[in-house]
Amino acid sequence: MNGLSKDVVNWVEIGPEAQDQRIDNYLARILKGVPKSHLYRILRSGEVRVNSRRADASTRLQEGDRLRIPPIRVASRPKGPVPVGPAGKVMTVIHEDDSILALDKPSGLAVHGGSGLSHGVIERLRAERPGERFLELVHRLDRETSGVLLLARKRSALVDLHAQIRDGRTDKRYLALVRGQWRGGARTIDQPLTKHVLEGGDRRVLVEAGGQPSRTVIKPVRVFQDYSLVEARLLTGRTHQIRVHLAHLGMPICGDDKYGDFTLNKDLARTGLKRMFLHAARFRFEHPLTRERSDIEAPLPEELARFLERLEPAAKEVRT
Repeated sequence: MNGLSKDVVNWVEIGPEAQDQRIDNYLARILKGVPKSHLYRILRSGEVRVNSRRADASTRLQEGDRLRIPPIRVASRPKGPVPVGPAGKVMTVIHEDDSILALDKPSGLAVHGGSGLSHGVIERLRAERPGERFLELVHRLDRETSGVLLLARKRSALVDLHAQIRDGRTDKRYLALVRGQWRGGARTIDQPLTKHVLEGGDRRVLVEAGGQPSRTVIKPVRVFQDYSLVEARLLTGRTHQIRVHLAHLGMPICGDDKYGDFTLNKDLARTGLKRMFLHAARFRFEHPLTRERSDIEAPLPEELARFLERLEPAAKEVRT
């Protein structure tokens, strides 16, 4: 904390280098490592004072001002693996603050219980964090899909993020490996989807006239001899949307056991791909507390990256 003590009140005299700087930006600079959400909390509570007067986030400092900084007590949870679910399945905390929790979910873990599963990610996290007063999924990922999973730690954050998703103000990007060579550049798939529940409770989604409007933007990333790595951007958020839209194009996702090429999947499993190649790589949104643009990313899992290395490149590189 830049030489300051986090356990006691600190008094700082403002020098010429901070003349006319906003107090929230100044605190973020000198209190490195303290979440911005906590800085805004102590500002709102009136614990931060300038010349013995309360200050809000927009207060501008002047040379010679005497700044009171209260004790900074923040629960510390470092990034790292969090054991969740069956053996061998580990989730990683990508980001955590007072409002949100972002995890890197591995393939094979359901995000919630149901469909024969007694516990999902959310139930297990609640059990492992009994002190959490609020913890809810902001969105969902299919069990077979890996990548960024966002949770809210406050109801206000959940409501705000749901509104952003509903209004199209978030940006979710996925990476998928599909069968066949992608031709041309980016393309928008605009096909309505209908959800069917089969006997036994299994769900299937079909492209059908009269279904829910569904749009996905597909952009080629890398083209191989027999496959293509593509980026999928969701403009709507229907169940299995990316999987069904790509299968509808005749380019199913490799390893997809619902909408894919089942014979191909068996061959791929023998050569090292034992899961669906769909990964939630990035989630952009406006932070519900600070209103800053947040960009949460999860790297491609090792097993997927290794499989890409084995593929034969296309004779001619794709132009995007």
